[in-house]
Amino acid sequence: MGFIDRDIQPSSDAGLLDAYSETVSNTVDMVGPAVSRIERIGGRAGHGSGFAISPDGLVVTNNHVVGDAKAVTIKTPDGAIVEGRVLGRDEDTDLALIRANDWSGAWAQLADSKKLKRGHIAVAIGNPLGFEWTVTAGVVSALGRSMRAASGRLMEDIIQTDAALNPGNSGGPLVSSAGEVIGVNTAVIQGAQSIAFAVASNTAKHAVSEILRFGEVRRGYIGIAADTVDLHRRIALEAGIPQRTTVRLRRVEAGGPAAKAGLREGDYLLSIGGQPVSGIDDVVRLLDGSTIDAEIDVLIFSVAGRIEQRTVRPTKRAH
Repeated sequence: MGFIDRDIQPSSDAGLLDAYSETVSNTVDMVGPAVSRIERIGGRAGHGSGFAISPDGLVVTNNHVVGDAKAVTIKTPDGAIVEGRVLGRDEDTDLALIRANDWSGAWAQLADSKKLKRGHIAVAIGNPLGFEWTVTAGVVSALGRSMRAASGRLMEDIIQTDAALNPGNSGGPLVSSAGEVIGVNTAVIQGAQSIAFAVASNTAKHAVSEILRFGEVRRGYIGIAADTVDLHRRIALEAGIPQRTTVRLRRVEAGGPAAKAGLREGDYLLSIGGQPVSGIDDVVRLLDGSTIDAEIDVLIFSVAGRIEQRTVRPTKRAH
């Protein structure tokens, strides 16, 4: 029988692993009780995950989880089962909002996804493949990704993570080490190894606000696809703006409002209506329903290498 020398201290790697495990465990304790299993009532059967974001039972999930259902069944981790009414949905972000009846469960806070960095811990909680309240953990692999929604439109400001997701995880929260929701899990690439995606929490906050006010997400449309990029300090100083990141136009739709205003592929979009643009979520937020058919000043750093102001007139984005 071997002798254990109790004076030997654990290695630093073992200490780091223990700290990581404790962080993940604490995160699950904080957010796990807010996560539910969502099942459609009526129409085509389907299920997924969701999570409460308010004490009065507002529940966020994916649009493809609720489908065309008007009501759903919500099963909480403590075994409670309540019905909920679908308040609204948005195909373009694959998000839906539910009002749970007689809610007395826990709820989680939507964080500021702008504070995310690659390498941050990401914990996914959901109901994959029928296994309820499963936890996986990884890191934020990339930010500002684009992918196509079921509607065919590009979803912007998508978080890429290596936290394992499977069918049934859809609509569940992606959570930071601080116990705050940083994204809504939405998709996994079949056949790929450890590549999954979540809609950023800032986009979710905007969608929730629009659905509560109008029953839908209204958008001004200018006909661009863009990426979040670092902003050179020289450009920021020249433009008199504070942000360190902005968006660069990857595509400008021919004949669209942006093209008519003179915006071109490769331009940096620095501000909209005098408000700084530091990422894709700012573009989504600033081009809300109030901008439709209004003349909006935009500040750009053009491909010609100049700070320029243009005026764009957004149209209503068709659903």
